[in-house]
Amino acid sequence: MKLLGIGSRIKHNDFGLGVITNLTAQHYWVTFFDIGLETIEIDSDFEIVEALENDDIDTVSLYEVEKSMKALLQKWTDISPAKGIAEKWKGGKLILEPGTNTQSKEIPIDTFFHKIVMVRDRIRVMEQKINSSKNLDDQEKIDLQQYLTRIYGSLTTFNVLFQDKLDYFVGERSK
Repeated sequence: MKLLGIGSRIKHNDFGLGVITNLTAQHYWVTFFDIGLETIEIDSDFEIVEALENDDIDTVSLYEVEKSMKALLQKWTDISPAKGIAEKWKGGKLILEPGTNTQSKEIPIDTFFHKIVMVRDRIRVMEQKINSSKNLDDQEKIDLQQYLTRIYGSLTTFNVLFQDKLDYFVGERSK
């Protein structure tokens, strides 16, 4: 049996339609439309919908593509790499208990932390757009910058989650 290349489309009896996104000597990594990524053995029973041969395509794995995209985004945009969450919080959960007699909600702290980092990155983008705007005069830029500083100050509560103090939110410094 000749190996199928990355990008080949298959139909698996159990998993449905999918696209081969990586391969090893024994396995295909297939992203199935209904269930996501699964690893199946090369000699598994499936129907070939569209075959691409290894010789015809560049066999770069999905992992390598994602890694390259992240590096490019971090280099050429204002998106910073997700800085580390403090060791003591890894694997933890945030429990929200309502004041009424309703069910509590649990959120993985890693998920919550990621959202906080995204908020910080978006505020930084906004700050850069304000500072580089040609439509705002200097006084308007200063006024908007003061609002952003107050936003950072409101978020200092979340500094406890960060491993590195350089990543902390910093508001107005007292004089």
